[in-house]
Amino acid sequence: MSAPATQDLWISAFLEAQAAELGAATNTLLAYGRDLKDFAAWLDRRNAGFEAADQDMIEAYLIDCDAQGLSRATRARRLSAIKQLYRFAFEEGWRSTNPAIQIKGPGRQKRLPKTLDVAEVERLLEAARQTGRSTADKVRNTCLMEILYATGMRVTELVSLPVSSARGDPRMLLVLGKGGKERMVPLSPPARDALAAWLTIRDEAEDAAAANGGQRSRFLFPSRGKSGHLTRHRFFALIKELAVQGGVSPDKVTPHTLRHAFATHLLANGADLRSIQTLLGHADVATTEIYTHVLDERLSELVLQHHPLAKDDGRD
Repeated sequence: MSAPATQDLWISAFLEAQAAELGAATNTLLAYGRDLKDFAAWLDRRNAGFEAADQDMIEAYLIDCDAQGLSRATRARRLSAIKQLYRFAFEEGWRSTNPAIQIKGPGRQKRLPKTLDVAEVERLLEAARQTGRSTADKVRNTCLMEILYATGMRVTELVSLPVSSARGDPRMLLVLGKGGKERMVPLSPPARDALAAWLTIRDEAEDAAAANGGQRSRFLFPSRGKSGHLTRHRFFALIKELAVQGGVSPDKVTPHTLRHAFATHLLANGADLRSIQTLLGHADVATTEIYTHVLDERLSELVLQHHPLAKDDGRD
Protein backbone atom coordinates (compact mmCIF):
# COMPACT_ATOMS: atom_id res chain seq x y z
CA MET A 1 0.00 0.00 0.00
CA SER A 2 1.35 3.43 -0.93
CA ALA A 3 2.10 5.87 1.88
CA PRO A 4 -0.07 8.96 2.45
CA ALA A 5 0.98 12.01 0.47
CA THR A 6 1.54 14.33 3.42
CA GLN A 7 2.75 14.05 6.99
CA ASP A 8 -0.61 15.31 8.28
CA LEU A 9 -2.29 12.39 6.50
CA TRP A 10 0.21 9.98 8.08
CA ILE A 11 -0.72 11.32 11.52
CA SER A 12 -4.48 11.33 10.96
CA ALA A 13 -4.49 7.77 9.56
CA PHE A 14 -2.40 6.56 12.51
CA LEU A 15 -4.67 8.26 15.06
CA GLU A 16 -7.82 6.90 13.40
CA ALA A 17 -6.39 3.38 13.64
CA GLN A 18 -5.45 3.87 17.29
CA ALA A 19 -8.98 5.01 18.08
CA ALA A 20 -10.75 2.30 16.06
CA GLU A 21 -8.58 -0.73 16.75
CA LEU A 22 -7.20 -0.09 20.23
CA GLY A 23 -9.88 2.17 21.70
CA ALA A 24 -7.30 4.79 22.64
CA ALA A 25 -8.64 7.52 24.91
CA THR A 26 -9.13 11.06 23.58
CA ASN A 27 -6.37 12.50 25.77
CA THR A 28 -3.97 9.80 24.55
CA LEU A 29 -4.77 10.59 20.92
CA LEU A 30 -4.27 14.31 21.52
CA ALA A 31 -0.86 13.63 23.08
CA TYR A 32 0.18 11.40 20.15
CA GLY A 33 -0.95 14.07 17.72
CA ARG A 34 1.01 16.87 19.43
CA ASP A 35 4.19 14.80 19.66
CA LEU A 36 4.06 13.62 16.05
CA LYS A 37 3.35 17.12 14.74
CA ASP A 38 6.42 18.38 16.59
CA PHE A 39 8.53 15.64 14.98
CA ALA A 40 6.99 16.39 11.58
CA ALA A 41 7.86 20.09 11.91
CA TRP A 42 11.43 19.17 12.88
CA LEU A 43 11.71 16.98 9.77
CA ASP A 44 10.22 19.73 7.58
CA ARG A 45 12.96 22.12 8.64
CA ARG A 46 15.46 19.56 7.35
CA ASN A 47 13.60 18.95 4.09
CA ALA A 48 12.66 15.45 5.15
CA GLY A 49 9.48 13.58 6.09
CA PHE A 50 8.17 10.46 7.78
CA GLU A 51 8.69 8.37 4.64
CA ALA A 52 12.41 9.16 4.31
CA ALA A 53 13.50 9.56 7.95
CA ASP A 54 16.07 7.05 9.16
CA GLN A 55 17.33 5.97 12.58
CA ASP A 56 20.02 8.66 12.66
CA MET A 57 17.43 11.39 12.06
CA ILE A 58 15.14 10.12 14.81
CA GLU A 59 18.07 9.97 17.24
CA ALA A 60 19.11 13.50 16.20
CA TYR A 61 15.56 14.69 16.95
CA LEU A 62 15.71 13.15 20.42
CA ILE A 63 19.08 14.81 21.06
CA ASP A 64 17.53 18.11 20.01
CA CYS A 65 14.65 17.54 22.45
CA ASP A 66 17.20 16.97 25.21
CA ALA A 67 19.05 20.15 24.24
CA GLN A 68 15.77 22.07 24.57
CA GLY A 69 15.62 20.97 28.19
CA LEU A 70 12.60 18.69 27.77
CA SER A 71 12.10 16.30 30.67
CA ARG A 72 13.00 12.65 30.53
CA ALA A 73 9.30 11.74 30.63
CA THR A 74 8.47 14.03 27.69
CA ARG A 75 11.31 12.62 25.59
CA ALA A 76 10.26 9.06 26.40
CA ARG A 77 6.68 9.86 25.44
CA ARG A 78 7.71 11.42 22.13
CA LEU A 79 9.85 8.42 21.23
CA SER A 80 6.95 6.13 22.11
CA ALA A 81 4.69 8.01 19.69
CA ILE A 82 7.32 7.81 16.93
CA LYS A 83 7.87 4.10 17.54
CA GLN A 84 4.16 3.38 17.32
CA LEU A 85 3.79 5.46 14.15
CA TYR A 86 6.56 3.57 12.38
CA ARG A 87 5.34 0.19 13.57
CA PHE A 88 1.94 1.08 12.11
CA ALA A 89 3.56 2.34 8.87
CA PHE A 90 5.55 -0.90 8.52
CA GLU A 91 2.47 -3.06 9.09
CA GLU A 92 0.52 -1.01 6.54
CA GLY A 93 3.28 -1.38 3.96
CA TRP A 94 4.04 2.36 3.84
CA ARG A 95 7.68 1.60 4.59
CA SER A 96 9.75 -1.50 4.01
CA THR A 97 11.72 -0.93 7.22
CA ASN A 98 11.03 0.40 10.71
CA PRO A 99 13.73 3.02 11.50
CA ALA A 100 12.71 3.35 15.14
CA ILE A 101 12.69 -0.29 16.17
CA GLN A 102 16.23 -0.37 17.61
CA ILE A 103 16.17 3.01 19.35
CA LYS A 104 16.19 2.88 23.12
CA GLY A 105 14.66 5.79 24.94
CA PRO A 106 15.74 7.60 28.07
CA GLY A 107 13.20 5.69 30.13
CA ARG A 108 11.09 7.24 32.84
CA GLN A 109 12.26 8.20 36.28
CA LYS A 110 10.34 6.12 38.76
CA ARG A 111 8.80 8.51 41.24
CA LEU A 112 6.51 7.47 44.02
CA PRO A 113 3.03 8.93 43.63
CA LYS A 114 1.95 11.67 46.00
CA THR A 115 -0.68 10.58 48.45
CA LEU A 116 -2.57 11.90 51.48
CA ASP A 117 -2.98 10.57 54.98
CA VAL A 118 -6.40 9.77 56.41
CA ALA A 119 -6.62 13.02 58.38
CA GLU A 120 -5.98 15.07 55.23
CA VAL A 121 -8.67 13.19 53.33
CA GLU A 122 -11.12 13.80 56.16
CA ARG A 123 -10.37 17.53 56.01
CA LEU A 124 -11.04 17.54 52.27
CA LEU A 125 -14.35 15.72 52.77
CA GLU A 126 -15.38 18.19 55.47
CA ALA A 127 -14.40 21.10 53.21
CA ALA A 128 -16.62 19.66 50.45
CA ARG A 129 -19.60 19.73 52.85
CA GLN A 130 -18.96 23.42 53.58
CA THR A 131 -17.89 24.75 50.17
CA GLY A 132 -20.28 25.98 47.49
CA ARG A 133 -22.46 28.92 46.49
CA SER A 134 -25.63 26.98 47.27
CA THR A 135 -26.87 23.91 49.10
CA ALA A 136 -26.93 22.08 45.78
CA ASP A 137 -23.26 22.88 45.18
CA LYS A 138 -22.31 21.62 48.63
CA VAL A 139 -24.26 18.38 48.20
CA ARG A 140 -22.75 17.83 44.75
CA ASN A 141 -19.21 18.53 45.98
CA THR A 142 -19.70 16.11 48.86
CA CYS A 143 -20.96 13.43 46.47
CA LEU A 144 -18.00 13.93 44.12
CA MET A 145 -15.43 13.64 46.89
CA GLU A 146 -17.06 10.74 48.71
CA ILE A 147 -17.35 8.69 45.51
CA LEU A 148 -13.81 9.53 44.42
CA TYR A 149 -12.27 8.44 47.71
CA ALA A 150 -14.56 5.41 48.09
CA THR A 151 -13.81 4.02 44.62
CA GLY A 152 -10.43 5.34 43.47
CA MET A 153 -11.90 6.23 40.08
CA ARG A 154 -10.01 8.26 37.52
CA VAL A 155 -11.38 11.79 37.32
CA THR A 156 -12.67 11.32 33.76
CA GLU A 157 -14.53 8.19 34.85
CA LEU A 158 -16.09 10.09 37.75
CA VAL A 159 -17.30 13.24 35.99
CA SER A 160 -18.73 11.29 33.05
CA LEU A 161 -20.72 8.77 35.10
CA PRO A 162 -24.19 8.20 33.61
CA VAL A 163 -27.02 8.84 36.04
CA SER A 164 -28.46 5.42 35.18
CA SER A 165 -25.53 3.78 36.99
CA ALA A 166 -26.53 5.50 40.24
CA ARG A 167 -30.21 4.57 40.38
CA GLY A 168 -31.65 2.22 43.00
CA ASP A 169 -29.24 2.88 45.91
CA PRO A 170 -26.47 0.77 44.35
CA ARG A 171 -23.84 -1.02 46.42
CA MET A 172 -21.62 -1.10 43.33
CA LEU A 173 -21.05 1.25 40.40
CA LEU A 174 -20.30 0.11 36.86
CA VAL A 175 -17.39 2.19 35.56
CA LEU A 176 -16.26 2.54 31.95
CA GLY A 177 -12.47 2.77 32.10
CA LYS A 178 -9.55 3.09 29.72
CA GLY A 179 -9.88 1.31 26.41
CA GLY A 180 -13.61 0.85 26.95
CA LYS A 181 -13.03 -1.72 29.71
CA GLU A 182 -15.76 -1.99 32.33
CA ARG A 183 -15.28 -2.78 36.00
CA MET A 184 -17.39 -2.78 39.17
CA VAL A 185 -16.39 -0.66 42.16
CA PRO A 186 -18.08 -0.85 45.59
CA LEU A 187 -19.56 2.19 47.34
CA SER A 188 -18.98 2.85 51.02
CA PRO A 189 -22.01 3.77 53.20
CA PRO A 190 -20.97 7.48 53.35
CA ALA A 191 -20.63 7.53 49.56
CA ARG A 192 -24.06 5.92 49.14
CA ASP A 193 -25.61 8.50 51.49
CA ALA A 194 -23.94 11.35 49.61
CA LEU A 195 -25.09 9.90 46.29
CA ALA A 196 -28.71 9.59 47.46
CA ALA A 197 -28.71 13.20 48.70
CA TRP A 198 -27.26 14.48 45.43
CA LEU A 199 -29.70 12.48 43.28
CA THR A 200 -32.65 14.07 45.07
CA ILE A 201 -31.41 17.60 44.39
CA ARG A 202 -30.17 16.79 40.88
CA ASP A 203 -33.49 15.22 39.83
CA GLU A 204 -35.48 18.17 41.17
CA ALA A 205 -33.35 20.53 39.07
CA GLU A 206 -33.73 18.32 36.00
CA ASP A 207 -37.51 18.13 36.48
CA ALA A 208 -37.69 21.93 36.67
CA ALA A 209 -35.58 22.29 33.53
CA ALA A 210 -37.74 19.77 31.65
CA ALA A 211 -40.90 21.62 32.70
CA ASN A 212 -39.45 24.73 31.01
CA GLY A 213 -38.74 22.88 27.78
CA GLY A 214 -35.20 21.78 28.52
CA GLN A 215 -33.76 18.30 27.98
CA ARG A 216 -32.84 15.97 30.80
CA SER A 217 -29.16 15.14 31.16
CA ARG A 218 -27.98 11.54 31.04
CA PHE A 219 -25.04 12.36 33.33
CA LEU A 220 -24.88 12.14 37.10
CA PHE A 221 -23.05 15.47 37.27
CA PRO A 222 -24.64 17.50 34.47
CA SER A 223 -23.34 20.74 33.06
CA ARG A 224 -24.49 23.21 30.44
CA GLY A 225 -21.10 22.97 28.70
CA LYS A 226 -20.33 21.21 25.44
CA SER A 227 -19.54 17.87 27.09
CA GLY A 228 -22.85 17.83 28.95
CA HIS A 229 -21.17 16.97 32.24
CA LEU A 230 -18.80 18.53 34.75
CA THR A 231 -15.39 18.74 33.10
CA ARG A 232 -12.19 17.30 34.53
CA HIS A 233 -10.65 20.79 34.40
CA ARG A 234 -13.45 22.26 36.51
CA PHE A 235 -13.13 19.43 39.00
CA PHE A 236 -9.37 19.96 39.16
CA ALA A 237 -9.98 23.61 40.09
CA LEU A 238 -12.66 22.58 42.59
CA ILE A 239 -10.42 20.16 44.44
CA LYS A 240 -7.78 22.88 44.79
CA GLU A 241 -10.44 25.13 46.35
CA LEU A 242 -11.35 22.37 48.78
CA ALA A 243 -7.69 21.91 49.71
CA VAL A 244 -7.39 25.58 50.63
CA GLN A 245 -10.66 25.46 52.56
CA GLY A 246 -9.60 22.30 54.40
CA GLY A 247 -6.12 23.49 55.31
CA VAL A 248 -4.34 20.94 53.09
CA SER A 249 -1.49 22.07 50.85
CA PRO A 250 -2.96 22.59 47.34
CA ASP A 251 0.34 21.39 45.87
CA LYS A 252 -0.38 17.93 47.30
CA VAL A 253 -3.97 17.67 46.14
CA THR A 254 -5.22 16.62 42.71
CA PRO A 255 -8.01 14.23 41.71
CA HIS A 256 -5.34 11.60 41.11
CA THR A 257 -3.94 12.10 44.61
CA LEU A 258 -7.28 10.86 45.98
CA ARG A 259 -6.94 7.79 43.75
CA HIS A 260 -3.48 7.18 45.21
CA ALA A 261 -4.82 7.69 48.74
CA PHE A 262 -7.60 5.17 48.08
CA ALA A 263 -5.08 2.52 47.03
CA THR A 264 -2.50 3.27 49.72
CA HIS A 265 -5.05 3.26 52.54
CA LEU A 266 -6.54 -0.04 51.33
CA LEU A 267 -3.08 -1.61 51.24
CA ALA A 268 -2.23 -0.27 54.69
CA ASN A 269 -5.37 -1.91 56.05
CA GLY A 270 -4.65 -5.34 54.64
CA ALA A 271 -6.15 -5.41 51.13
CA ASP A 272 -4.27 -7.57 48.64
CA LEU A 273 -2.67 -6.20 45.49
CA ARG A 274 -4.85 -8.19 43.09
CA SER A 275 -8.02 -6.75 44.60
CA ILE A 276 -6.63 -3.22 44.42
CA GLN A 277 -5.56 -3.83 40.83
CA THR A 278 -9.13 -4.80 39.93
CA LEU A 279 -10.64 -1.80 41.71
CA LEU A 280 -8.25 0.65 40.04
CA GLY A 281 -8.65 -0.90 36.60
CA HIS A 282 -4.91 -1.50 36.11
CA ALA A 283 -4.12 -3.84 33.23
CA ASP A 284 -0.90 -5.01 34.91
CA VAL A 285 -0.40 -5.71 38.61
CA ALA A 286 3.11 -4.22 38.27
CA THR A 287 1.45 -0.81 38.03
CA THR A 288 -0.34 -1.46 41.31
CA GLU A 289 2.86 -2.60 43.05
CA ILE A 290 4.07 1.01 43.23
CA TYR A 291 1.78 1.44 46.24
CA THR A 292 3.80 -1.10 48.23
CA HIS A 293 6.78 1.26 47.86
CA VAL A 294 4.66 4.21 48.97
CA LEU A 295 3.64 2.27 52.07
CA ASP A 296 7.23 1.17 52.77
CA GLU A 297 8.37 4.79 52.57
CA ARG A 298 5.65 6.00 54.96
CA LEU A 299 6.44 3.21 57.43
CA SER A 300 10.13 4.15 57.31
CA GLU A 301 9.22 7.77 58.06
CA LEU A 302 7.13 6.66 61.04
CA VAL A 303 10.04 4.64 62.45
CA LEU A 304 12.49 7.50 62.01
CA GLN A 305 10.10 9.97 63.64
CA HIS A 306 8.82 7.90 66.55
CA HIS A 307 11.20 5.05 67.39
CA PRO A 308 13.35 6.04 70.42
CA LEU A 309 16.53 4.45 69.04
CA ALA A 310 16.11 6.33 65.72
CA LYS A 311 16.52 9.71 67.41
CA ASP A 312 19.90 11.41 67.47
CA ASP A 313 20.49 11.97 71.19
CA GLY A 314 24.16 12.80 70.94
CA ARG A 315 25.43 9.31 71.79
CA ASP A 316 28.49 8.00 69.95
